[in-house]
Amino acid sequence: MNPGKVKAALLRAKEIFLDFASKTSIHGVKYFGCPDRNWCEKFFWITVFALSVCSGALQIRKVYEKWDQTPVIVSFDEKFTPVWQIPFPAVTICPEAKTPISVMNFTREFHRFVEQSTKRNHQARDDALLAMMQLCDRTNIFTLISKTVTIPNKKSEESYASLIRLLNIPQTEMLEDCVFLSERFNCSELFSYTLTEEGVCLTFNILSANDMLRTNVLQKSDPYITEQSEAPYWSLEMGYSRQANITSYPRRTLGPGYSAGLSLFLRSDLTNHDYLCRGPIHGFKILLHSSSEFPQVSNKFIRIPMNHEVTVAVKPEKISTNDGLQSYSPERRQCFFNSERYLQFFRVYNQENCELECLTNFTLHRCGCVKFSMPRTSTTPECEINQFWCMWNAEIELLEMGPTGHKLEELNFRTRCNCLPACTSVQYDTEITQANFDWMRWARTMNVSARAVRGFSNRMEISRLGIYYKQSQFMTSKRSELYGLTDFLANCGGLLGLCMGMSLLSVVELFYFSCIRPFALWTQTSGSGPNENDPTVIDSKNGTVKGD
Repeated sequence: MNPGKVKAALLRAKEIFLDFASKTSIHGVKYFGCPDRNWCEKFFWITVFALSVCSGALQIRKVYEKWDQTPVIVSFDEKFTPVWQIPFPAVTICPEAKTPISVMNFTREFHRFVEQSTKRNHQARDDALLAMMQLCDRTNIFTLISKTVTIPNKKSEESYASLIRLLNIPQTEMLEDCVFLSERFNCSELFSYTLTEEGVCLTFNILSANDMLRTNVLQKSDPYITEQSEAPYWSLEMGYSRQANITSYPRRTLGPGYSAGLSLFLRSDLTNHDYLCRGPIHGFKILLHSSSEFPQVSNKFIRIPMNHEVTVAVKPEKISTNDGLQSYSPERRQCFFNSERYLQFFRVYNQENCELECLTNFTLHRCGCVKFSMPRTSTTPECEINQFWCMWNAEIELLEMGPTGHKLEELNFRTRCNCLPACTSVQYDTEITQANFDWMRWARTMNVSARAVRGFSNRMEISRLGIYYKQSQFMTSKRSELYGLTDFLANCGGLLGLCMGMSLLSVVELFYFSCIRPFALWTQTSGSGPNENDPTVIDSKNGTVKGD
């Protein structure tokens, strides 16, 4: 390269910089090339300018990290939400007694099973016992099993879910006098059967299988949900549509108070309770959950003791998400919209459904089978009783992956499940009160004969359950932008202005003097030769710059 041309280019760059320094609006730069400033003064201003740039860059980095890592804030909505805008909570009821004594005496059958461990001549009875053992308390029966007898596999072609359904206590022997919105119903009109880890339970106000589950993927022989009522005018994210009326499904209530809620009697036959299988506790387990959530009763239940009246005052908690956050990635907003997260077995995304599917897949991965109540395809086998500890250990292992993580990220099953909360979710907080329910004296005052009451009380326990909203309105939370792009740019502009006096036009100046101005001078000198009107013209003979 010609040394003269290099020298000329450097001189031109120097002149452009001096021109920029004398005209820019950025504070302190004009002193860099001022001819009446000595090197000591120039060094001082260069140092101050460099410190200002570093300080501004550091503060902008902190603003960026805050914008990138915590762009969303959860705050209270501006208005209260009336309770009629959300469904009444779904209520799942599971009895502690799992089968009528007239169908199976578990204790007697178990001892027969142990005594005849060397010869199996009663296949149907053995398979029914194995099915009931799926529902026994894990700290009770399985400790005894491991010390006494080796458990064989079920031989029947019937699934465990089908056998449990055949052995189940009928709904007519558990529920009576169901009242909703002060209107008395036949309990079979309000409650349907749901297959859970506690067996076949009764559920009020749950979505149908067609609305909640991917029925085309799941096995067909054992229905998980028997509810048939469709919900065409409601979705979790959009709520009730304008076409919905007060009777639209899922059911909703008009206000607070006991009379506007759900009440019913729970019955339990004392002879049905088996201490060997379920332990010393009588009564029922209930779970309040969203209509779109598949119930997992053993995780978070309310216990209903017998011969008591239990009232449950409900306070809804709803979180919605601003539409402006749809452009954010799920990881940044920390939630999924229903259309963003596909579940293999569920049509509706929520964190509980996702975690159940995650546990199902992990159990299949660890044990080669799944629990009878877990969603599965027609080709996925149910776990046998002798695989109980594998299922139990899989659940514990998956739970421990949360806080401890894993050395290899690809092996962390829980991380791959990625079960973030749904962007719109409804939870039901509860306040529970209870009192003794002396139904025998109450029956006598209703002119029921003392003999009939005594005969009934010798084998029957009764409780009354009431569920209602505590208030007519509740406060909704919402996710919204903490720092939007406009806020981020405003903060950056403020910091640049504070540290260096820069504005958007200052950035334009930088672009002009670094790109447009040199290009313009180059085209003038190369296209038409030296321009007499250009204050910075290079002398080609000696490589100096001529200017004003």
